[in-house]
Amino acid sequence: MSSPLVIRNLTSRPIEVKRCEYHGSATGLSRDGITNITRNVTSLFRNATTSAASPVSEPQTSFVHEDLLIRIEPFKSRKTSIRQQGPDETLHLTFETEGEQHRLDTPTPTSNSTTLKPLSQNPRFEYTAIHLLEHAHISLYSSANLQTWMRSLKDNTPMSALSIPGTHNSPTCHRALPSVRCQATSPPEQLDNGVRFFDIRVQPEAPLDPAKDGLILVHGVFPISLTGNKYLCDLLKEVYTFLDRNPSETIIMSIKREGTGNATDAQLSRILKDHYAGDHNRWFTAPRIPYLGEARGKIVLIRRFGLEDRLRQEWGGAGWGIDAENWADNTPNAMCPSGDICVQDFYEVLETVNIEKKIQYSQEHLERAAKCVCTSPAPDELAPASPPKQPFYINFLTASNFWKVGCWPEKIAAKLNPAIVDFLCRKHNELEGGGSEQAQAAGDGSTGIVVCDWVGHKGDWDLVRCIVGMNAKLEMREREM
Repeated sequence: MSSPLVIRNLTSRPIEVKRCEYHGSATGLSRDGITNITRNVTSLFRNATTSAASPVSEPQTSFVHEDLLIRIEPFKSRKTSIRQQGPDETLHLTFETEGEQHRLDTPTPTSNSTTLKPLSQNPRFEYTAIHLLEHAHISLYSSANLQTWMRSLKDNTPMSALSIPGTHNSPTCHRALPSVRCQATSPPEQLDNGVRFFDIRVQPEAPLDPAKDGLILVHGVFPISLTGNKYLCDLLKEVYTFLDRNPSETIIMSIKREGTGNATDAQLSRILKDHYAGDHNRWFTAPRIPYLGEARGKIVLIRRFGLEDRLRQEWGGAGWGIDAENWADNTPNAMCPSGDICVQDFYEVLETVNIEKKIQYSQEHLERAAKCVCTSPAPDELAPASPPKQPFYINFLTASNFWKVGCWPEKIAAKLNPAIVDFLCRKHNELEGGGSEQAQAAGDGSTGIVVCDWVGHKGDWDLVRCIVGMNAKLEMREREM
């Protein structure tokens, strides 16, 4: 007998399960353990056609339905008596929010996630479900438009309060050494699918010539492409194009000096300031975490490099860019001296057995971020003199070992990314007891900045959608203010 289905509502509105339908070879419904249910079970009948909305390719041979009334409050879970009976069976669930109904057909043949089908014209709500079959668990998210997901958040939201998807060595999508390539998709595709944090490593090409602006994109000592150098200037053109099309959005860009040669951090800071990040209409370079309204349409600079002397005098002597110069190396949890960034960046996974340790560290950092409660000022209090107190929680889901095939970025991501999707869907910001109606999670449930490898591989953006979906509790509080 299969396990009863648990449904978790990760949206900001109550949802009711109104109807359950089984299509396929199974014929039985479990009827134990649900209260307030009106049952209406039909006899089996033949159905030689499959609806367009159904993910099942074979003709359906049987049908059973049951009318239900299961209410699930926002950010709560309910254990139901609904059971998935067999691999050839399709489950259709009808959900209702404020009189509007949507239907989930599951499982789908291509991925864990699916968009619910609205059962009325001009729906006000959109939902996405992620069905974890092995755990008999469905999580429901509001379907954010990933290209413009920041649009629904208020200007006075501290950026450190957001759940932000990111990518590690973001432009490393080219033909390269297996241990160098970290991404399956290009930076523009990442941006269009919700990524808002870029991790960039550069090597100054001519550091002694103030007139030269060449910054080669690298990963460690290696170029990111075997077919020739790639440059920051071209990447920035793609970012600017995206921001011009989507002015509600912002991109956080962490920049670090790597590569070969004798360039210094001071030289890198000069090149960035003089040739790239000097335009305040394009870049936010104050040495503090911004509010979202200050950063829309701009790149927010996090610097993992030291400054030349003149830049130390910027912003009244406070420096230039959000300071992550003294970033702890290979750490499961560390606060940068600036107090603006708390990072998990344990990357020395020397053996495949250590991937479990990396998963543990990643989940623990998600829990740290989830406990924070955003204190947004009133709109008229928004001022640079009152920067957000909550740091950026930056959580790298990345690791590698050049000498071990099973520990190359793609191999680690294939284990780590699904594990984090599972954690976010079933456990993130839940108290012991599974998020019952009585339990109250203490924090906003933010994930912080979650930095991924190989996200979007074969069109799978479930991890990004889970991260963005965790902004729902913050949005609900903002709506109620």
